[in-house]
Amino acid sequence: MVLGGEQGADGTGRTLAGRDAAMDGALSALYGGSAGRGSTKDRGAGLGASAPSVARWLGDIRTYFPSSVVQVMQRDAIDRLGLSALLLEPEMLEAVEADVHLVGTLLSLNKAMPETTKETARAVVRKVVEDLEKRLATRTKATLTGALDRSARISRPRHRDIDWDRTIRANLKNYLPEYDTVVPDRLIGYGRAAQSVKKDVVLCIDQSGSMAASVVYASVFGAVLASMRSIATRLVVFDTAVVDLTDQLDDPVDVLFGTQLGGGTDINRALAYCQSQITRPADTVVVLISDLYEGGIRDEMLKRVAAMKASGVQFVALLALSDEGAPAYDHEHAAALSALGAPAFACTPDLFPEIMAAAIEKRALPIPDAG
Repeated sequence: MVLGGEQGADGTGRTLAGRDAAMDGALSALYGGSAGRGSTKDRGAGLGASAPSVARWLGDIRTYFPSSVVQVMQRDAIDRLGLSALLLEPEMLEAVEADVHLVGTLLSLNKAMPETTKETARAVVRKVVEDLEKRLATRTKATLTGALDRSARISRPRHRDIDWDRTIRANLKNYLPEYDTVVPDRLIGYGRAAQSVKKDVVLCIDQSGSMAASVVYASVFGAVLASMRSIATRLVVFDTAVVDLTDQLDDPVDVLFGTQLGGGTDINRALAYCQSQITRPADTVVVLISDLYEGGIRDEMLKRVAAMKASGVQFVALLALSDEGAPAYDHEHAAALSALGAPAFACTPDLFPEIMAAAIEKRALPIPDAG
């Protein structure tokens, strides 16, 4: 975007005033040639290295630009100007436009965060989490409840539990043309999935730095799944160590602050732990969310996946659970998983309920087009 400038080569050659000048200044502070150096020359005053100037700038961009643009500019400011340290300042956090990427940055700074900032940071994270739950929970529960019911069909259903579509198809041989009707001798019904635990779901999440957005979304989905009585949900995060956060699933904010983004990756160790927790393999779905850069024992990792699948576990490998598509990932490991019948692909949050429904029903996954 070019608004204007004092020099002909620096935009339109026209001097701006009022709101246009303020918008131009906010853009120049980030994208101008002097951005980040604290200079007051030319068009851009820069953001400098103080929390008050950043907080004022954050207020300006929220005034002049829509939320989607604000979030992009914030990410650019963190990346281009090295402002991560300023996220530790409460006054700056209060001014920020919260989104998934900001939450990821806050989580990566969690251990360095002073006590005076932690409550503000938790408030920012909670706002994002609550917004995501509102967006994702209803559709996820509806989709998975239907999948659970279909996966628990019974042969002597009560009238209200009859699956009429499958019942009619199963009894087409009993069609009576003179009466133009089908006489069913076998009824197929939905099970009453809400009465007991029907499926076990294990979310195994790579918490390396590149997976920040995936960790946020997976924690929210984990809390949604845990709220469903018919699904027993376990949430495991890992780097070179493995941490089981299942007992915190009632509050995804606690889950997120229990993670430590960054560090190495040992997928084999994480899968070994998950495998040890499986008691009903035929009724278990394991979802590995990772960029597959394995720092552990590659062959053992693949053997574990093969063993789980052979025992009846439905295994899903997601390179990312975010809106940004697949990050950089290990293509060799992805191909090896695909050869085992566990294709690895990136998944958007909106598609995740359909992926889980397909896994629960043991049908082909609706893998998005890589193009």
